Amino acid sequence: MTAMSVLQRLDTFAREQKRHWVGEARRAVKRVRKEGARVLERRQAALVRVATRWGRKIARETELRGPKLLKPLKIAGERLRNAPVITRNLTRKGLLYLWSLRRPVMRWRSRRRRVQEKWSAVRTEISLEQEIERLTDPGDPIIVGPWLSEVGYEALYWVPFVRWFRATYRIKADQMLVLSRGGAGAWYGDITPNRVEVFDQITPEAFAAYNASKAEGPGGTIKQLDISAFERDLIERARADWGVPRAQVLHPSLMYRLFQQFWAGNRALSFLDEHTNYSLIAPPGEAEAPLPELPRDYVAVKFYSAQSLQDTPETRRILRELLGALAERHPLVMLDTGLVLDDHGEYDFPHHDRIISARSFMHPRNNLAVQSRIIANARAFVGTCGSIAWLAPMLGTDTTAVMTDVRFLNVHLHVARRVYRVLGAGRFTPFDLGALAPLGLTLNSGREPGGAA
Repeated sequence: MTAMSVLQRLDTFAREQKRHWVGEARRAVKRVRKEGARVLERRQAALVRVATRWGRKIARETELRGPKLLKPLKIAGERLRNAPVITRNLTRKGLLYLWSLRRPVMRWRSRRRRVQEKWSAVRTEISLEQEIERLTDPGDPIIVGPWLSEVGYEALYWVPFVRWFRATYRIKADQMLVLSRGGAGAWYGDITPNRVEVFDQITPEAFAAYNASKAEGPGGTIKQLDISAFERDLIERARADWGVPRAQVLHPSLMYRLFQQFWAGNRALSFLDEHTNYSLIAPPGEAEAPLPELPRDYVAVKFYSAQSLQDTPETRRILRELLGALAERHPLVMLDTGLVLDDHGEYDFPHHDRIISARSFMHPRNNLAVQSRIIANARAFVGTCGSIAWLAPMLGTDTTAVMTDVRFLNVHLHVARRVYRVLGAGRFTPFDLGALAPLGLTLNSGREPGGAA
């Protein structure tokens, strides 16, 4: 074989191999493309299935939850449409709520006001106690009074207050001078022997005019809430009569202002215990209150008009019946003075051999001393609840205190019952005439006070 033929065969073989491999390459590319197309189709089908599945799921969820999801939108839409009504209702509710807050606010303001009032009262009491204590600092003589107002307040509060003052601050008896009227200085006998009678310094007419001017003044009361020029003049006269260059003054205004909250019901009885010292009172002697011969085993009687015993025809009728019933059993000594020294007018009843008036042996200077001695020697005392009725049990005499209206006496009755029980004083019996009428009862004894014995 020649070289040429060999080359031709090699060329032919190379071309055949080229055609073979090119064909194989083309077939491989075709197979890859077909396989890629099949994979892509499978992937696309899988994606379609997933999308379809999710689409169905979303459709189901939308079908199930759609109304719930749309409900807020629906409500919001309705509220937007009803905005004017909603605004009106909310405004009304807001106003009602604000209006409801007025009660807590008012309660808070009321409590705040009460706390302020209590604190103010406490500060006032502390200031008064300091003022009372300062009276003893210089060691000067002390003028007690002058007492010019109601007898009841003097007997039930002022005398025990003065006794407490002397005991608390250890004041010597001869260091004090009592300035009172009508012989009431005898009530202070266990406190100090020194006393000045007001009616030795002024006339009864001037005394009555002074009390009348106070009762008709702006305050409308004869209570001594401050020291007036009239009282300062009495104090100066008493100091001059006592012969001391200077003196401190324990004035009733200190007690009136200190006890104000107690009388108003804002302090307990312990407050009174801390500022008073109660004791039985020894009656005046013969020299201070001379008496004529009186019946044995008599009953002392004193009726006067007051807020607790209003002067009405019905009251007078009942009192006449009461006096008639008493006069059948015991002689009566009427403590009518005939003096007009304060705002209490005396009841005037007929007198006879069983009803004796003490008016003839009383005068302004000794009228309270004489009444005290008559009561101390009496079997019992019957009279208006107030004034002398508070004194009588302390003199050891059983007392019937008559009234028609208890509103003005509640605090004093509570104090009196407790004090008399602790002291072992005379029995104290309040008698409310107002309780008779609703029960259809009377005190008719069948005999008037002016009738035959």
